[in-house]
Amino acid sequence: MTGLKRLLAAAAVLLCGALQIAAAEDYPARPVKILVGIGAGGITDITMRLYGEVVARDIGQSVIIENRPGGGGALAASAAQAATPDGYTLLAFYGSQVAAMAASQQAGYDAAKGLQPITLVCENITFIAVPATSPVNTVAELLALGKSKPGGLIFGSPGVGTPSHFLAARIAKVSDTPTRFVHYRGGPPMLTDLLADRLDYALPSFTLANPFLAEKKLKVLAVDSPTRLPGFPDVPTLTEAGLGGAKVANWIGVAAPPGTPPAIVSKLNEAFRKAAADPELKKKLAINGTPIKVSSPEEMGRMLDAEIVSTKELVDELGMRQ
Repeated sequence: MTGLKRLLAAAAVLLCGALQIAAAEDYPARPVKILVGIGAGGITDITMRLYGEVVARDIGQSVIIENRPGGGGALAASAAQAATPDGYTLLAFYGSQVAAMAASQQAGYDAAKGLQPITLVCENITFIAVPATSPVNTVAELLALGKSKPGGLIFGSPGVGTPSHFLAARIAKVSDTPTRFVHYRGGPPMLTDLLADRLDYALPSFTLANPFLAEKKLKVLAVDSPTRLPGFPDVPTLTEAGLGGAKVANWIGVAAPPGTPPAIVSKLNEAFRKAAADPELKKKLAINGTPIKVSSPEEMGRMLDAEIVSTKELVDELGMRQ
């Protein structure tokens, strides 16, 4: 390369950097959209709407939540990956939603290379729940029912490749319990069938299940949490119920398209961290059973990489590749 060419190349790099810095200084100049791969009313949707209200105040622009359910989150992830990397289209997803990539050879997105992590926003607490009319009252009784019932247990999930789908598949595997999977487009329609006794059990989020537990329309057999919940002191954790080996990642995070300028990623990370410190948001998320958990982009990236590896292993172990 001649001296002139080197000079021009260096100038191009400097110009590109200067343009990115200028774009970041002006960012955001219009509303920011966050894609959610699960239907309205699900825990990811609720969490992002709560965060969005607080983040919007900090950045001075509206934060729009757009639901694009389908493919276990693959439709939303594909759209986010293909979006212009300018910080105006983001993706909210479960950590184990990368299962859609590993479970399907045509997922339409690459979770390893197709997303720029921004931050974790929370963890999610889920229940093993059965209809109030169910004859079972413990996890052991539920598994025994599945082994004695023709066709096994009927389980409802909010979609293929969602955390509850993989957790239930893991439960079926480690407990050797026959299970039939019924997939819905989100948590609310799944819960409707659970309440109507058309499903043997489901793994609803704390937010979805809690009102119906209070009305005694559901029974909770176990909780996917490190420790027992204060409001449910008699409900065992998955580990206490003998299902500790069934654990899958259950955190929610936000990412941007690949190639998003680092300065914009940093601004977004800062905005979400500030939101996470808001006392009212903390209170609302605690009530929803989604304790706050934030991170740096690098920390989230490492967690995502580890989840991709473990998810692929889980898919192969369970024979779920499609």
